[in-house]
Amino acid sequence: MSQAFVLRMKLGGGDRVPEALECNQIFIGWSDLEGLLNYELSWEEFRALVKNMFHPDDPNQRKAGANSGHLWRFIREMEKGDLVVVPHGSDFYVAKIVGDATYDPTKVSNDTAHRRNVIWQNNKKAIPRTSARSALIGRMRSQGTCTRASDLIDDIQECLHNAASDHEPTFHNDLQEALIEKTLERLQSGYIDNNSFESLICEMMKVLGSSDARVVARNKDKGADVLATFRIAGVFRQLVAIQAKYFRPEPPVSPKAVEQLIQGIESEEANLGIVITSGTISSEAEEAAKHYYEESGIRIELIDGYQLAKLIVEHGVSSN
Repeated sequence: MSQAFVLRMKLGGGDRVPEALECNQIFIGWSDLEGLLNYELSWEEFRALVKNMFHPDDPNQRKAGANSGHLWRFIREMEKGDLVVVPHGSDFYVAKIVGDATYDPTKVSNDTAHRRNVIWQNNKKAIPRTSARSALIGRMRSQGTCTRASDLIDDIQECLHNAASDHEPTFHNDLQEALIEKTLERLQSGYIDNNSFESLICEMMKVLGSSDARVVARNKDKGADVLATFRIAGVFRQLVAIQAKYFRPEPPVSPKAVEQLIQGIESEEANLGIVITSGTISSEAEEAAKHYYEESGIRIELIDGYQLAKLIVEHGVSSN
């Protein structure tokens, strides 16, 4: 069965997507390290190479483990026929793997030495992120370089099918997009206040499967506005801490929201954090979330107004 991945290709400080499209390949970083294509290496040996080269002073191997995971997925887990989603600004591309991982020592300087041959789908044409379902939009915002997305293969195939269709959008698609735009307009228009916004997020968590979601009282707020518990396989408890920011489109959510949420994650011992806003999210906030993940191993997902509106429409969320 085919797999899917999301691969971010801003490497060595530059945008490598145009080069990747030109040469029908995908790249991943950490190019200074040769020897990772030795398939006799165990996971422990693979991680040790990454740690010794890039994180020799890492006391708990968290950074080395995270970076090794991205490389391992690119080199070991990707197989011929798998799909790879490559975000690029407000768009994304989709590639199909056709070759094994290779190492080109002449490409170390621009950090693209680790490579794979691909066939770019949709005739190398970009697909707007807004055409994807909310789950795929969220996965494309993941802070990791190489992330698994096999659970979203149907969503990826749907995007490819719609992009390849020459006919006009269907009534259903037109209606859904109109509902998303109207929902976003309503979210940003001032019809609801901060308390109502937090209640809406709480209801959304319940619709998405939370067994227990509640708004945190102001006098007990330690950085999380909403706490939601999810049960994995009905047994394993996952606590999600949420910072709800009722904003207009401007200004975008700043790193301060991430900092507040980190306090909530740590005080509540949460497994995951989410910043949800009716507005937009700054690149600085994205960097703050990425830095926290690298330091702690705990993800902070970022959901902006458009993605929130899409979630509401797709799942039929309504506030009490």
